[in-house]
Amino acid sequence: MSRLSHLDAQGQAHMVDVGDKDETSRIAIAEGLVIMQAATLAIVRDGEAKKGDVLGTARLAGIMAAKRTHELIPLCHPLLISKVAVDLAIDEALPGVRVRAEVKMKGQTGVEMEALTAVSVACLTVYDMVKAVDRAMRIEGIRLVHKSGGKSGTYDMAEPAT
Repeated sequence: MSRLSHLDAQGQAHMVDVGDKDETSRIAIAEGLVIMQAATLAIVRDGEAKKGDVLGTARLAGIMAAKRTHELIPLCHPLLISKVAVDLAIDEALPGVRVRAEVKMKGQTGVEMEALTAVSVACLTVYDMVKAVDRAMRIEGIRLVHKSGGKSGTYDMAEPAT
């Protein structure tokens, strides 16, 4: 395992200098799940949540979160993101909601943290919107499924979330 780039020679955390890195097209895709009772999913699906449009609100929350990742994760760089897409899909088989985020930009550092943050906040927003009827919901499987661009190349997750 190589030395962690966010640690200096004394083991102290610092922000990595990306100034000399090549500017490349960067893409990251992350996913996560919100598992809930079937009755709760019906409320989400049928648009009957008291707080309003669960999926639409979670989509916007995920987009906003991606753009503010550097304010939440101490060593992340502020980025000029060119695209954030957050998709939420009802999955009766879970039962629950599948969340997927794609983040793109051209720059000197990756957008994995932005995609993961978008998914995390979108999942938390789903939870917040319907927690009054189902406090036992679970947020699971948040992970990076694809990344491309930069010196380390392309990464694709081996297996999808269940």
